[in-house]
Amino acid sequence: MTADERHTSTGLRAAELDRTGVALRELLGALGTTLVELVDAPVGDGVAIRSVALVDSSDLSSETVAHAPMSDMYLHVGIAEAEAVRWLEEVAQRVPAQRPRAVLSKSAAAAGGLRRAALRAGVAVVGVHPQARWDHVYPLIRRMLDRTGPARDSADQDLLAADTDLFGLAQIIAQNAGGMVTIEDAHSHVLAYSASNDAADRLRIQSILGREGPREYLRILQQWGVFDRLRHTDEVIDLPAHAELDIKHRLAVGIRRPGEGSAATVLGSIWLQEGERPFKSDAAEVLRGASAIAARIISRSLDAPSTEALLIQRLFGARGGGVDVPSVASALGIPVTGPAALIGFAFTGATPAAAELSALGSTLRLRASAFRRDSLATLIGDRAYILLPHYHSARAVTAWTRQLVDQLESTGAPILRAAIAIPVAELTDVARARLEVDRVLDSTAAGFPKDRVTTLAESRTAVLLGEILDLIAARPELEDPRLTALFDYDRGHAAQLEASVDHYLRHHGDVRAAATALRVHPNTLRYRLRRAQDITGIDLDDPADRLLLELQLAHHRRGVDRHRPTRR
Repeated sequence: MTADERHTSTGLRAAELDRTGVALRELLGALGTTLVELVDAPVGDGVAIRSVALVDSSDLSSETVAHAPMSDMYLHVGIAEAEAVRWLEEVAQRVPAQRPRAVLSKSAAAAGGLRRAALRAGVAVVGVHPQARWDHVYPLIRRMLDRTGPARDSADQDLLAADTDLFGLAQIIAQNAGGMVTIEDAHSHVLAYSASNDAADRLRIQSILGREGPREYLRILQQWGVFDRLRHTDEVIDLPAHAELDIKHRLAVGIRRPGEGSAATVLGSIWLQEGERPFKSDAAEVLRGASAIAARIISRSLDAPSTEALLIQRLFGARGGGVDVPSVASALGIPVTGPAALIGFAFTGATPAAAELSALGSTLRLRASAFRRDSLATLIGDRAYILLPHYHSARAVTAWTRQLVDQLESTGAPILRAAIAIPVAELTDVARARLEVDRVLDSTAAGFPKDRVTTLAESRTAVLLGEILDLIAARPELEDPRLTALFDYDRGHAAQLEASVDHYLRHHGDVRAAATALRVHPNTLRYRLRRAQDITGIDLDDPADRLLLELQLAHHRRGVDRHRPTRR
């Protein structure tokens, strides 16, 4: 490929990534002025945001490592102005294409130094409401970045739009029913909302900021049985205003995914607050239709992985063939080169149900993120995988993995085994490393609980031997029929010829050591060995016969072990 072709290819790839992002103005417009406010935008508010990072002061230095990809948007949590200014000065040393595009800070409006440094770096500054919860703001932005399409805000959109998302749906409900909308999950966490105006009441503002609504009002809703009705019926509930608490008239409806028979999964609820004008006459009908659409959207998001999840799975070699690793690395904000560690987890025993599997995947992702903020985690089939970019300490990652497996077991989670590939030279080798990890997990199952955590280097013998035994198991003609007579003799005479031969081979032909292990006299063992040779016709003095016999006995033990009850 020529230099011009490479430049064109890179430009097309960047343009395509830009198209998958969300314009800053669209993102801030959806979040609303209650939550955020654009303070400065040196290069305009049309820049595309594709990735976001939540950082504190301890993260800033690692986020400006030379040539390491940076996220498009940074949420500065508890970072002093002086620290933010130093960070932006380092950011300004990068070429424009490698700089972040926006910084969110609760002190942005008043921090003149931060604004001037951001202006020099060409980074937009966004102020966040001082009472907003970061653990609420971050998921909202991530949800926006995972949207399947741009927000639908034109007046001619209807509720049958198949490709809308929850933010788009909230705006459509507001247009068709009148008022202001919030869509919440089953735990009353806000998932999306429509634009607010000066008529927004205390409950709405607190909800958007990620805070709990007035406790007095929540008690009233509980007394009225509102939450029970939302969980168990499809009716639209009319809630009168409460002037003393500054709560305005509302309509509410539950979001439920139909189940078998009368069963239904509760997914959340939709709340419509009355604004400056009364609700439209068909507002209740609009809410009922919106509830069905919201159920499909939420179900789709629960059932299908996000854009980031798909990118991670493709990086691990799942979901199709070739992957443009540099583009994926840029989108995920991780370095392409440098050593990394890949950990695979397999269950010991039966694979848990889908819900338990999903919960365990979330737990592993949480623990991995606490260990390394740039870690990536995913579930592929019935196995979980974690990638630790730019990590090369085998001892440290092995110790952390052992601790993680033990901690999860102590909480009653399904028992796990883990295999570690380290070092993985670069991201292009991740898919190949996952296959190697799978080979280890496949081959070390019989060694549980001894081999709870192992590395590829430690398990190479077990892997290759296991695959040889798999080959024997898959091809019956490779099984030596001479051993059948030995097994039949033991069963018919309550003898221990097989165990005697096995111990003899394990002790490298040392009769006294094998006899001690068996707790028999050496002469007794010699007699058993002669008897075994007579029955099978195998010569224990022949190296080839001994090698074949060891493989055949290992194959037999493996079959016996697989029929024993699984330990939990």
